[in-house]
Amino acid sequence: TAPYEDQRPAGGGGLRRPTGLFEGQRNYLPNFIQSVLSSIDLRDRQGCTMVVGSDGRYFSRTAIEIVVQMAAANGIGRLIIGQNGILSTPAVSCIIRKIKAAGGIILTASHCPGGPGGEFGVKFNVANGGPAPDVVSDKIYQISKTIEEYAICPDLRIDLSRLGRQEFDLENKFKPFRVEIVDPVDIYLNLLRTIFDFHAIKSLLTGPSQLKIRVDAMHGVMGPYVRKVLCDELGAPANSAINCVPLEDFGGQHPDPNLTYATTLLEAMKGGEYGFGAAFDADGDRYMILGQNGFFVSPSDSLAIIAANLSCIPYFRQMGVRGFGRSMPTSMALDRVAKSMKVPVYETPAGWRFFSNLMDSGRCNLCGEESFGTGSDHLREKDGLWAVLVWLSIIAARKQSVEEIVRDHWAKFGRHYYCRFDYEGLDPKTTYYIMRDLEALVTDKSFIGQQFAVGSHVYSVAKTDSFEYVDPVDGTVTKKQGLRIIFSDASRLIFRLSSSSGVRATLRLYAESYERDPSGHDQEPQAVLSPLIAIALKISQIHERTGRRGPTVIT
Repeated sequence: TAPYEDQRPAGGGGLRRPTGLFEGQRNYLPNFIQSVLSSIDLRDRQGCTMVVGSDGRYFSRTAIEIVVQMAAANGIGRLIIGQNGILSTPAVSCIIRKIKAAGGIILTASHCPGGPGGEFGVKFNVANGGPAPDVVSDKIYQISKTIEEYAICPDLRIDLSRLGRQEFDLENKFKPFRVEIVDPVDIYLNLLRTIFDFHAIKSLLTGPSQLKIRVDAMHGVMGPYVRKVLCDELGAPANSAINCVPLEDFGGQHPDPNLTYATTLLEAMKGGEYGFGAAFDADGDRYMILGQNGFFVSPSDSLAIIAANLSCIPYFRQMGVRGFGRSMPTSMALDRVAKSMKVPVYETPAGWRFFSNLMDSGRCNLCGEESFGTGSDHLREKDGLWAVLVWLSIIAARKQSVEEIVRDHWAKFGRHYYCRFDYEGLDPKTTYYIMRDLEALVTDKSFIGQQFAVGSHVYSVAKTDSFEYVDPVDGTVTKKQGLRIIFSDASRLIFRLSSSSGVRATLRLYAESYERDPSGHDQEPQAVLSPLIAIALKISQIHERTGRRGPTVIT
């Protein structure tokens, strides 16, 4: 084979590209799989066990066959694969940890569309069950740039639909190569049983005064999990689960659990019939919570409310609370809860891999991101269904509605108004120059103390920086993780380039403002934040420099 120059993992060992590239470019997928396998030291690789799963998107079955054939040829001893190739990202993390596997390969492009015209991705999780750290991603990239050959057993065929063990005798191998097809849900469900009080949740979802729920799997991987856990195990009626058949193109929709794309769920919740609604992304690590009448719980608020109510969960009553982690762009609502509980908060760059070190070292056991991801140290991935079960546990314990729980939280801690603007599909060169010029502007000493008047609001700049993170566990330094402007009233503006897909760039703008007074808790976030957003657009010139009139997505 010959190398491709564009196979740098975007973070967490993941390569996400248009499906047509994986399908049409000669050896594009084998090159990357070989680079991943070669990144594992030979002595660790020989005879080891690895986990393989996918979110069921188009090209997954073909890709799994190639992964299996290459794993066999590269000396892997055993593969654990979900039936029909299906395994959620949290389930992969769970199985890696349970069986002490060397790692796992997940075929997903997360919340991106599927189908031949959509996106495809390959993600590598390491032995702790978490996304590959940057040092591993860098190693994969270096190998991909010089690759000359890959190893494959092209005639090896497996039946993904048949549960159980399949063995293959290979030339020059003393032991047979083993593939085990497992139920996608069972091992993960057993873990959930040790974390939650299933009896309390079942009582909430059944009986005369049951909470009526609506859960949308968005035709991604979560259908089997929702049916088996929420319906079969916890007693929710079968019709409370919708879009539960995994489809290769996710029914032609974005499998992205937010107000822009989860409109089927939002409309159903607005009718008032259901007291609790949730949606999941394609691979099951992100989630959205809605209350009755479509009351939206922002991801940052969800994280803070979970933190404030951890005593509702048997796992945390037993383990205690050691610390919290949040990505830098996530709102500071979590910090106020942490202060009241006297536990530390670790502020990291975006990307779950930064939380893994903190959890492995015992520093924190609840983490979250504003991009609809929350999880704890039961795994090393964010976990959508876990978060939904936490919410149901809180509702069961407090005997309040979603909206009442959120409003009580605001009354106690204040409300953090928060908004994220995504400018997607931009020219990477344009975004590079926007960020370069913006960094020069905001990090200049003269920018501190500058005042911006918008209507009746006057904002004074208190602090600015280009965020960098020093890992408290191993001292690794990660630089240029976003530009921050913090004003004297603690309002924040953040600009960040997202690196999740390599072809076009996404520029993200975040605005946050704090309101202590309960009489100010009923406003629309965009209305409250419009002066801050006006400042951000003025100093960055995003619209002028990109030709855009506004963001692609607002969350």
